[in-house]
Amino acid sequence: MSALHLLSAAGVSVWLDDLSRERIESGSLEEDIHALSIVGVTTNPSIFQAAVSGSSQYDYLLSTMAARGASAEEAVRELTTADVRDACDILHHVYQHSHGVDGRVSIEVDPRLAHDSIGTIEQARALWDEVGRENLMIKIPATVEGLPAITTALTEGISVNVTLIFSLARYRAVVDAFLSGLEGAVAAGRDVSRLGSVASFFVSRVDTEVDTRLRATGQDSGLCGIAAIANARLAYEHHEHVLTTQRWATLAAHGARPQRPLWASTSVKDPAYPDTMYVDELVAPGVVNTMPEATLRAFQDHGEAHEGGWNTIEGTYHEAQSAFSHLEKAGIDMADVTAQLEREGVEKFIASWEDLLATVGKALA
Repeated sequence: MSALHLLSAAGVSVWLDDLSRERIESGSLEEDIHALSIVGVTTNPSIFQAAVSGSSQYDYLLSTMAARGASAEEAVRELTTADVRDACDILHHVYQHSHGVDGRVSIEVDPRLAHDSIGTIEQARALWDEVGRENLMIKIPATVEGLPAITTALTEGISVNVTLIFSLARYRAVVDAFLSGLEGAVAAGRDVSRLGSVASFFVSRVDTEVDTRLRATGQDSGLCGIAAIANARLAYEHHEHVLTTQRWATLAAHGARPQRPLWASTSVKDPAYPDTMYVDELVAPGVVNTMPEATLRAFQDHGEAHEGGWNTIEGTYHEAQSAFSHLEKAGIDMADVTAQLEREGVEKFIASWEDLLATVGKALA
C-alpha cells in the first residue's frame, strides 16, 4: 500500500485542497482519487482565483456568458458552482461507498459576508440549491456572525464545512453550533444520517504567526514550530470529549454522524520544517486532512506512514498543554494570535474574491 493509502487505513480521510476545470476535464481528478487515495475536495476563493486566471479552460463558458450580458458576479457564481457540481458527480461513488461520510466537495459563501449572519445563510441556501448535489458542503466561516448561520444551515438539512477556525475557544463554539443545528434538524423531523459537517482547523498559519512573534523578541529557542500542532491536538481532545457526552449520544441515536476535525492549511510555510510535518504529526481516526497537491505528493513520496494503523495524537495532550504554557511564559498571547489570524484569513479571502471578480469582469469585457 502507498503512504497515502496507509494514512487512509489509519482513519484519516485524504481530501484535495484544489479544484479547476482543467482537473475535471482532463480526468486528473478521477485518476488522483485512485492513485492518491483522495476521498474529498475543498475549495476557497484563492483556489478559484488561481484556477480561472491561470487557464483558458473557462474561455468558452465566459464567452457564452458575455453574449447574454452576464455580470462578473453572475459569471463567477456560475463558473464556481459548475466546477463544484462536476466534482460532486466525480466523487459521488466515494460518497455512496462511504455511506455519506466522504465523497464531499466544499464551496464557500462569498467571504464578504463573513460578518453578516443573514446574508451568509441566504447564500448558503442558494448555493445548496444551485449545485443541487447531496454530497456538497457549504463552507461557512467560524466568525462570531457565522455561528448562527452554521446552526441554521444544519437545521435546514444543509451540510456544512466550518472554515477559518484558529482558536480552541472558537472551535468549542463551532461544535456547540453544530450540535444545536443537528438538534434542530431532529426536531424538524429530518433524516440526519446523511447530514455532514467538518470543522476546518487551520494549522500552518498558527506557526507562521507565533514563530514571527518569538523571533521578534529573541525567544525562539526550542519554541518555534510547536504551537500549531499543539493547538490542533487539543482540538482533537475536545472532539473526543464531545463524543462521550449524553448530548452527542442522543443525537447519535437518531443516526447523526460526528463533525470531524479537518486539518487545513497543511502545507509547510517555513522551509526549515519537514514538508509533511502537518500530516505526520496529526494522524488519528476520524479526522480529515485536506492538502494541496504538493503536500499530497510529498507525503506519498516520503511521509512517515506505517502499516497496521498508527496515531500521533493519542497520548499527546499533556505535552500540548505544556507547549502552550511555555509559549505563554515567552509572552505569546494565543488569543491575540488567533484573533489576528481570523481577521487576516477573512481579508485574504476577500482580496482573492475581488481579484476573481476583476479577472472575470475583464474577460467578459
